[in-house]
Amino acid sequence: MKFKMPLIAVSDMAVSRKFYEDVMNQKVVLDFGENITFEGDFSLQTKSSWSRFIQRDEKDILSKPDNFELYFEERAFDEFVERLRSLEVEYLHGVVEYPWGQRVVRFYDPDMHIVEVGESMEEVIRRFIGQGLTVEETSVRTQHPVEYIKNVLGNELG
Repeated sequence: MKFKMPLIAVSDMAVSRKFYEDVMNQKVVLDFGENITFEGDFSLQTKSSWSRFIQRDEKDILSKPDNFELYFEERAFDEFVERLRSLEVEYLHGVVEYPWGQRVVRFYDPDMHIVEVGESMEEVIRRFIGQGLTVEETSVRTQHPVEYIKNVLGNELG
């Protein structure tokens, strides 16, 4: 068995599609009207059609459950955060940095699903090396093996 993708139910497909295309830079690869799939392997389904599939009343589909999130990574994290500030989104929290050095921001999509955007760990590694940490110090800080860090840095090690 192979897990394929998450699917989230949305109130207004046009609004949600615009959010994921414009804010999250996602590209639609399949469009069935009431269901669309993005190349990042997740789908949106209208609440009205989803309620028929699961044989429940549409009003019973929860809003803002805060029990899962869609996780994205961004190489140009600072630029993304700056662009996000110019948009009307409801934040769960602003930028935080975790002990392993990764910076993340969490906010809600138009249907109040949590969206997390994290700085890619490759960029975290490059940032630490750029700040003067050694490969070994970066390994300890990021909790990633030395070989992984060397692989990320590739020819950058000189």
